[in-house]
Amino acid sequence: MDYKELANLIFPEVKDISYYEERYPERELKEGAIVTRFAPSPTGFVHIGGLYQSLIARKLTEQTEGVFFLRIEDTDQKREVENGITGIVNALKDFRIIPDEGMISESEEKGKYGPYKQSLRKDIYQAYAKYLIEQGKAYPCFCTPEEVEAIRAKQEVAKIRPGYYGVWAKCRNHTVEEMAERIKKGESYIIRFKSPGREDRKIKHHDLIKGNVDFPENDQDIVIIKADGLPTYHFAHAIDDHLMRTTHVIRGDEWLSSVPLHLQLFHELGWKAPKYAHIAPIMKNDNGNKRKLSKRKDVEAAVSYYEEEGIPEEAVKEYLLNIANSSFENWRRANSDKSMDEFELQLNKMSVSGALFDMVKLLDVGKTVISRMTAEKVYEEAYKWAKKHDKELVNMLEDKEYALKIFGIERGNKKPRKDISKWSEVKENIEYMYDNKFYESEEGYPYQVINNREDIKKILTLYLEKYYEDSFDKQTWFENIKELAGEMGYAKEVKEFKANPQQYKAHVGDVSTVLRVALTARTNTPDMYEIMQILGKDRMSKRFEKAMK
Repeated sequence: MDYKELANLIFPEVKDISYYEERYPERELKEGAIVTRFAPSPTGFVHIGGLYQSLIARKLTEQTEGVFFLRIEDTDQKREVENGITGIVNALKDFRIIPDEGMISESEEKGKYGPYKQSLRKDIYQAYAKYLIEQGKAYPCFCTPEEVEAIRAKQEVAKIRPGYYGVWAKCRNHTVEEMAERIKKGESYIIRFKSPGREDRKIKHHDLIKGNVDFPENDQDIVIIKADGLPTYHFAHAIDDHLMRTTHVIRGDEWLSSVPLHLQLFHELGWKAPKYAHIAPIMKNDNGNKRKLSKRKDVEAAVSYYEEEGIPEEAVKEYLLNIANSSFENWRRANSDKSMDEFELQLNKMSVSGALFDMVKLLDVGKTVISRMTAEKVYEEAYKWAKKHDKELVNMLEDKEYALKIFGIERGNKKPRKDISKWSEVKENIEYMYDNKFYESEEGYPYQVINNREDIKKILTLYLEKYYEDSFDKQTWFENIKELAGEMGYAKEVKEFKANPQQYKAHVGDVSTVLRVALTARTNTPDMYEIMQILGKDRMSKRFEKAMK
């Protein structure tokens, strides 16, 4: 018996690999076009690192007019969670990272290079496993899990490198007849790759992010087909990336050590390997120590967290782009009115060490992103988020015309307001503009420099009786506050107060604070003139009465 007969015995029904090579031809794309993928397992929530990876992949394909596809690697079916694919698809959709091909729901897909779910590609993997067996490059292994564990235990005692290789690879040197006989007897087996590598030899590899790296050759006879007939990750990824015509594999740097094996698999299958780019992980500062963001410990590790908090998807993407290429921040500063899609991402400018995740910085980006939006856009996004997460805010926003006036304060000018970093902050930021919320609040009034009750009462009374009219323009309005300050014996200009602090108890800014606090019960709000224009004199009067009580 020869290897071809052995292969037929193991896989009698599978098609020849020529069928698949013809079925999945080279893509007709322009020269330099990148074809890459996001290839998660449906085993839990999408990690922020996965979003980071897919954002980079999507960006590179857009820049080169290539293809970005979503492949689901579900060969480890014991770890799969219910609706895992839906969660992945929706996470990408929430951040407007839409694949050109791949899974679009739990069971639907688009594109000509599918199935895009590995569990549906079993026959393809078996065809290539059969091909390797025919070439004498793979073999059935009859070792039980207990025997493999016993080998590992002996290696540990001897303090040598663990694994199934060389003299430890018990089944690799069986004769073809011996293998066939055991299969015919009904013994269970898996298929292993017969590595031609030697650990004492080195390979040189150029990673698109890490640069030039050296590795020992792979000499492990890894499992390529498991007992259930499904492939392992290593084997499946090589076949899928070849047949889907992937040009670049963009993945986390935890896979860097697998490069020797993956290059070896491509070589032994007779294919050109894709280019590899290994992304440094997003780290967290934990009491002075750097560690990876953890699914168990860190809420911000889950992509769903950002949607629940209402951090705009644009802000998250801009923050991640800045981690990817530090030049993005300067580009954004110089191109504040441009879409981030116009920024050119470069893999060779990515950091080789992990960037620290900075929530403060992210929320700062959120403030800038929201400040660039129109009042209409802020309303739409806040309302959309509230419908899922905050019924009370929905009720507040039902009067769209009034809400648009509030969101329009200090918007559209050279220095727009930056008081909202995420949609979950909207209610707290605008509730003082709603009388029912304002009057039910029992919080005190945080007056600052001017806190004498009689002085406050006099400022409020004088302002309403003498210094306010609905028709005032902003300049006249502020001049009147200065006049009020002067009448009360306060400095009409801050610089006057600073020049002669002994002469005045307070200045015009302190008078403005009294008006602001009486009006809103807050010391920090957007432009007070615009707030007064929206509230009108009658509502202001009632609020001042409450303050004076």
